[in-house]
Formats: sequence, C-alpha cells, structure tokens
Amino acid sequence: MKYRRIKRNVSPQVKALADAQKIAFAPFTFQAVASMLELGILNYLQNNPSTVEKIIEHCKISKYTAETLLETALCAGVISKNDNIYTNTAVADAFLNNEMTKVNFNFVKDVCYLGASELTQSFKDEEPKGLKKFIGEHQTIYNILQILPEKMKKSWFEFDHFYSDRCFEEALKIIFQKPTPQIFDIGGNTGKFERACLDFNPDCTVNMIDLPENIEAAKKNLKNDRLNFYGIDVLDKSSRFPKISGAVFMSQFLDCFSEEQIITILSNIKNSMSDDTRIYILEPFTDKQIFDGATYSLVHISLYFTCMANGKSKMYSEKRMLELIEKAGLKLQEKYENVGVHDYTLLEVAGTKC
Repeated sequence: MKYRRIKRNVSPQVKALADAQKIAFAPFTFQAVASMLELGILNYLQNNPSTVEKIIEHCKISKYTAETLLETALCAGVISKNDNIYTNTAVADAFLNNEMTKVNFNFVKDVCYLGASELTQSFKDEEPKGLKKFIGEHQTIYNILQILPEKMKKSWFEFDHFYSDRCFEEALKIIFQKPTPQIFDIGGNTGKFERACLDFNPDCTVNMIDLPENIEAAKKNLKNDRLNFYGIDVLDKSSRFPKISGAVFMSQFLDCFSEEQIITILSNIKNSMSDDTRIYILEPFTDKQIFDGATYSLVHISLYFTCMANGKSKMYSEKRMLELIEKAGLKLQEKYENVGVHDYTLLEVAGTKC
C-alpha cells in the first residue's frame, strides 16, 4: 500500500512550533553540514548528482553515515532528492563556493562552537568563559591570539581579515582627500592596514598601536622606515598614547569594547591629539546593512564577543556609536556609507574645537 502525505493549511501556531524545533536541533544541523564537508559528500555532489550507493562508494563511508547525514541535509534544505538522486541546493553551493559563508562557518566551528556552551556564565560574569574550553581562563582573547591552537587561530584571523580588508583601499582614498602626513592605526593587529597605507601613499608615516604581544608579532613581518610601533594596552590606566596628529584610524576596533570602555578610549585619544587631528572609525553597523543575512550575522557575532572575546562588547548600531562619540567630547564631521563590499560605514570624527 502506498501512502501519501495530505497537505493541510498550516496555522501560525504549528509553523511557530516547527521553527522552534529548528532552533532546538540547530547544533546538530550545523555539525551535520560540517561532517558532510569533511567527508567530501557535498563536494562530490557539486558536480555529481548521485544515488546513496554511489555516494557511499565514492566517499568511502558506511550506509549508516550516508543515510543519516543525507536525511538531515534534506530536512535542512542543503540538498534535494528526486527519484533517489541527491543533488546540492544553492545552500550547499554557498558552503562550498561562497567565501563569506566559508569564513563565517569555519569561524563558528573552530573558534566559537565549544565556547558557546558557556554563554550564560559569560553574561553573568561579564568575562569570556568560553576560552577555558581551549586555553584556560583569560580576560580577553586578544592578548592570547598568538598562542591559540593553530586551527582556531587560522579561522580567527581569516574571519577578522575577510571583511575589513576589503574596505582599506576605499577608506584610504577618503582619508587622503585631506593632507595627512601621518596616520595612527589603533588596533593594527597583523598590520594589513599598515601595508596598504604604506603602498597607497609614499610620503605618509604610519604608526601602529596595539597590545605589546601583537606588536612583537607584527614587527617580524613589517619593516619600513616610515613605520613606527607602539605597544599599548588602551585600557591600562598607566599607558599613555603618543602625541597624535594627522589622522587616527580604527577598523572594527571599538566593537571589541563595552560602551564605557569606548568612551574611555575615545576620550584618551582626544586628550592626546592636536586640535586638527581627524579620527576615522570603520564599522559594519547593525542598522546600516542592506541585506537581512548581514544583519543576522552581525547580531550573532555579538555572542562571540560575549563568550569568547571579552564578555562585554558587541556589534553596535550607528545610532549607539554616535551617542558614545558625543559622550567622549567628539563630534561627527562626515559620514561615508557603503564603504567596500560589505556595507561598512566610515565615520570622520574630530574634537569639538574643529
């Protein structure tokens, strides 16, 4: 006897219940996709729509493994099935071929996944309790980046560089519209902006400011007569910024701090800079994204900050950042939207005397 499914009008309550189950089982969906990528199933199906028998043969996996993963992927819309032939959907294609999706997926898998189980405790303590899953208890991830497990470190830096790096050229064009004899890059990390700036303008002096351990790592790969290094913990009250003039650049830096810390950092910069100094803040603000997927990603990245980075920062809206800038005694001069390819905003800020 052949059974057929009777289609019914689904009530909002039933749909809500189905959506709730997707959230309940989301960790398994995520890990199933990870397994299909690692076992080569999705890669094989990309150009070879196949039966389960051919998948088993090619990927050298058991019948149980193949059927279990294929059933999960089918429910999640990662693959489709027609006459016992399995085919990748556009969702699978994104995991295989879209660089942004690959970077995001590996970041969550290698950096965030285990630590996310400590999210509640991280909120309670305002500390990144997820770090203990990898490397013991620490106040932030930033001062231990160089000693993270290799796979974790690789995915962290690939994620960090993927977005902001694609904005540097356009940001530099904006910055150098005005005379800029020197730039202070705060939170320079591995020095990619420093390289871009030195190549872009042959006369500008570049000053990189970051934690001492990150500065030491950057020095190994960056050597230029126009480049200066300052190892400073911007939250250490005993640390002092150098005398600042020209331009200050911060790319995805302030989102690494709480609101109170942002006000402190901006105030310290203000107190160390000349009256004609310009501050450029490059951020992907949550309220300035064109695509829903981008907003969704940014909002969830805030949870990474909670359980893995520092326990108290987040991705901010432009509205909130402008409020913090004003509280620090600074004022907005210009706003440049849609910088780069990921809907970044570049804020030009100056002291109230300008």
